[in-house]
Amino acid sequence: MGAVTLRVGNLDAMVAYYRDAVTLTLQSQDGPVAVLGRGSTPIVILQHAPELAAAEPRSSGLFHTAILFDTQAQLAAAVYSVGTKHPGTFTGSADHLVSQAFYFTDPEGNGIELYWDRERTAWSWTHGQVEMATLYLDPNEFIGEHLTEAGQADPSAGNAIVGHVHLSVGDIATAREFYVDRLGFEATASLGGAALFVSAGGYHHHMAMNTWNSAGAGKRRLALGLGEVDIILPAVDDMGALGERMSHFGVQTRHDGQTLGFDDPWGNQIVVRATLSVAKGDSPTPAA
Repeated sequence: MGAVTLRVGNLDAMVAYYRDAVTLTLQSQDGPVAVLGRGSTPIVILQHAPELAAAEPRSSGLFHTAILFDTQAQLAAAVYSVGTKHPGTFTGSADHLVSQAFYFTDPEGNGIELYWDRERTAWSWTHGQVEMATLYLDPNEFIGEHLTEAGQADPSAGNAIVGHVHLSVGDIATAREFYVDRLGFEATASLGGAALFVSAGGYHHHMAMNTWNSAGAGKRRLALGLGEVDIILPAVDDMGALGERMSHFGVQTRHDGQTLGFDDPWGNQIVVRATLSVAKGDSPTPAA
């Protein structure tokens, strides 16, 4: 997964939150666009759009951007940073068997997950479905066990990427048809008819969709919140093949020679680009 673009009303406040609390680095800022990430990897792109209103309640859009850390120590440093600087934005934590995760909501209502993956050898699969759960995870115990002096002194150190993106959608059957049957992800888990998890290359999930707050939602109107989800493919040939696949299924695409763009059934903008490098933990298997 590539960077997630958010349309924001207060650019300065949002840059400060993701930089000072979430511990991302401000990589660049060009007028109304700020890019934050770790190292050379962009994670969140903030686009200033003060003319837009907030998204309507129970609408489709972003559920959360999930930021994956290399180590538990790096995760603990980030969780401690947000918890001390913006404690009111903490919304919960969980051990998902495949990962340990902490959840927040940024100042404009966009969900954030900060997490660390267990080794793939510790994941349990049955008939192509990965075992995940929501078990209690005490944030104070986690921080006490994993926060180091170095992490507390420099919480921005270390690598992180967008591990997955979780969307709010109107219904799961339509999400499965689009993201699995058309886009080409593999379904890795589901929660009845309320949530679907999909991935490429044997990961537990690169994307997820749920209807917990958005059942029956239709297409999004232009509003603050999610602007774009980026998907990275290993090679240009993979992007060309995906373009042909989407055209075969009648999905209207936008191709500028470097990226392939299209909208999902709820108007969430997906942009696919190619790179020869592969992010840590990901397989070079393309999403389609």
